[in-house]
Amino acid sequence: MESYLNENFEVKAKHSSEETLEKWRKVCGIVKNPKRRFRFTANLSKRYEAAAMRRTNQEKLRIAVLVSKAAFQFISGVQPSDYVVPEEVKAAGFQVCADELGSIVEGHEVKKLKFHGGVDGIAEKLSTSTTNGLTSDSGLLNKRQEVYGINKFAEPEPKGFWLFVWEALQDMTLMILGACAFVSLIVGIAMEGWPKGAHDGLGIVASILLVVFVTATSDYRQSLQFRDLEKEKKKITIQVTRNACRQKMSIYDLLPGDIVHLNIGDQVPADGLFVSGYSVLIDESSLTGECEPVMVNAENPFMLSGTKLQDGSCKMMVTTVGMRTQWGKLMATLSEGGDDETPLQVKLNGVATIIGKVGLFFAVVTFAVLVQGLFSSKLQEGTIWSWSGDEALQMLEFFAVAVTIVVVAVPEGLPLAVTLSLAFAMKKMMNDKALVRHLAACETMGSATSICSDKTGTLTTNHMTVVKSCICMGVKEVGNNNKASFCSEIPESTVKLLLQSIFTNTGGEIVINKSGKREILGTPTETALLEFGLSLGGDSQAERQASKIVKVEPFNSTKKRMGVVLELPEGGLRAHTKGASEIVLAGCDKVINSDGEVIPLDEESINHLNDTINQFANEALRTLCLAYMELENGFSPHNAIPVSGYTCIGIVGIKDPVRPGVKESVATCRSAGITVRMVTGDNINTAKAIARECGILTDDGIAIEGPDFREKSQEELLTLIPKIQVMARSSPMDKHTLVKHLRTNEVVAVTGDGTNDAPALHEADIGLAMGIAGTEVAKESADVIILDDNFSTIVTVAKWGRSVYINIQKFVQFQLTVNVVALIVNFSSACLTGSAPLTAVQLLWVNMIMDTLGARFSMRSAHVTWRK
Repeated sequence: MESYLNENFEVKAKHSSEETLEKWRKVCGIVKNPKRRFRFTANLSKRYEAAAMRRTNQEKLRIAVLVSKAAFQFISGVQPSDYVVPEEVKAAGFQVCADELGSIVEGHEVKKLKFHGGVDGIAEKLSTSTTNGLTSDSGLLNKRQEVYGINKFAEPEPKGFWLFVWEALQDMTLMILGACAFVSLIVGIAMEGWPKGAHDGLGIVASILLVVFVTATSDYRQSLQFRDLEKEKKKITIQVTRNACRQKMSIYDLLPGDIVHLNIGDQVPADGLFVSGYSVLIDESSLTGECEPVMVNAENPFMLSGTKLQDGSCKMMVTTVGMRTQWGKLMATLSEGGDDETPLQVKLNGVATIIGKVGLFFAVVTFAVLVQGLFSSKLQEGTIWSWSGDEALQMLEFFAVAVTIVVVAVPEGLPLAVTLSLAFAMKKMMNDKALVRHLAACETMGSATSICSDKTGTLTTNHMTVVKSCICMGVKEVGNNNKASFCSEIPESTVKLLLQSIFTNTGGEIVINKSGKREILGTPTETALLEFGLSLGGDSQAERQASKIVKVEPFNSTKKRMGVVLELPEGGLRAHTKGASEIVLAGCDKVINSDGEVIPLDEESINHLNDTINQFANEALRTLCLAYMELENGFSPHNAIPVSGYTCIGIVGIKDPVRPGVKESVATCRSAGITVRMVTGDNINTAKAIARECGILTDDGIAIEGPDFREKSQEELLTLIPKIQVMARSSPMDKHTLVKHLRTNEVVAVTGDGTNDAPALHEADIGLAMGIAGTEVAKESADVIILDDNFSTIVTVAKWGRSVYINIQKFVQFQLTVNVVALIVNFSSACLTGSAPLTAVQLLWVNMIMDTLGARFSMRSAHVTWRK
């Protein structure tokens, strides 16, 4: 049996091929009700349809790009378009319709864009401002919605209760029993009259209806649970400017004319036009299947819904929303495709198929034995050619018993029990701050033997503050009570340089929110630095307006640094850089001394700064180095920002406390046989200090840096990886390599929050994305989203996963016990006595208790199991 299941019913928890999914469906032989049995399996035909749509999109975009490139050569000869604004659009106060906007962006129509006055012209015709965004007047927003639509894709109508009743009635065995009941009624009434002759027939009908309604009720309640979970999955917010204020807003509330702010890892929420930004690279693979990233700028401003920012940051003006976009049409098709079935669902489908075949065999043999007994008695009596009504009813009862044995024997409730248990676990995990995106993750997490966790925000609180600094070669504590003395001890020229570095070389932003209060947007590290700059008396807006930004290179986890080039008001160019302390310091050849003078960086100074970095790191502080350099006037924005020749401004130490309860959760994992590993981009001393505090790094464990890890041979990795407990200064590929090697012997869960974490999340058995700090790319690649970014929640997910397995095990034992007993009792009795002790009505009651109510009761036991 095991080999048969492995050969025909073996699927992966994720990324199973379409051929594998198709194979097990074909092997399923005896299926009483396909609509119910395969309700929670992927709709492969819809998936093929979506794949065809992607190929079409790829070809359309390829042609559009070629056309737009050709258009640049003739842009000066643009002729007036014959476009006429529809009257209803004019009446609403706009000068361009939704179809025209859609054709401009989707078709990369450079000529049309030029005719409408470029991005600014489109903004004017949409009655919006690229600076202040839309106004929040509800009347104007409603008009805009009527003209341009809403940013939602069409979804199938939710099934009503009566549709579930209809589907439950599609059970072939129940149809046969219904026919038997009808014949029994006719013959019984003809023989014994009403109501005595109708007892058996009506009993079967009542039992069938009871089974149908109980099944439909169970399935309907389950569908409501899934509907609630789907709503949670779709809660995606994005930064938007409206009424000149930055605010978070649901992507489903976006309208044409909205100004959206996008950063690395964000998904483009609607079709739109690039307004401003730096180094924007777009990944269009989700829409077109094309892996090569596309550069978006003022010359190529077209941004398509569903694509993702691979690099850079920008402002985008929304032009087309919802079902008017190719992404909307694709998502409408994909939503009908459904999730992949889980390995346990498929395995239990295999078990149901095997048991069904056995049950069918016993049903046929039982019927044959009962009929043989009846024929034998008639042969002895010599009445073989003479049949009474009672004997006809007896023959019909034999047939009904045989059919009912099939009803009981084919355990349709096995796959259903998995789905119910997983759905129940998903709902409970949602209450525990874990949003499950794929059903399979619930059961896979129960088998996890290794968790590779990020440090920042998962093991730590992600609330960062600058607590120490080394400016002008002097180490100082940074506290609320010594800000004035801090500035007085540093030369004024150095303070100005430091503030310029903090406020211009940043991925964060200081804005005024809807309440009129100052708010800092950005990563916790950027927020900590900006708060530090404000505490020193800095003015973010003044610093940004004083210099012109020439080029920006955003931070990413590969370079571990970011940079900006400024055109100074007095003339000349200056580059600022910041990032991992030892990396940035290695690119410095000068330093600012205590007098504010720039001096060469000699060996003594280097040793002092490296000792300072190690001192900060040993105190579990994240360290950053800030540096600058004056550039030659010949620098071009197309050139990369230099990585060497800098002057070190200083080093800051940022405190990020360990989350309460993490140490206890790590200990719980260890006692449950789960190894916890920490993977971080931080300095190795910082990583080791945090890992010891969390209880991750033990005396026999290994802490290693990414560059050293990369130099190891395959043979060395095989012996090294099982002992690794901490990996510092890791790149995304280091994380991916670690997970790939671990998966050969372990079931691996891995956490991630950034775009570059996507390969590791995709590779792992269970990808866990951070809900607060995570990018949309990370969330899309994950199986579970940890809504509070807390490691303790990951442990809770593992507990629920294990409880699901125990729960299913209990239900399978219960189901098989009832199946075997029902088969043996009726078969042995038929063989020994010539009659079946359990009637069709009684067997239907057994089926209802076992197949439907049993699944629900066993589902509830999962909660008790987990709590224990």
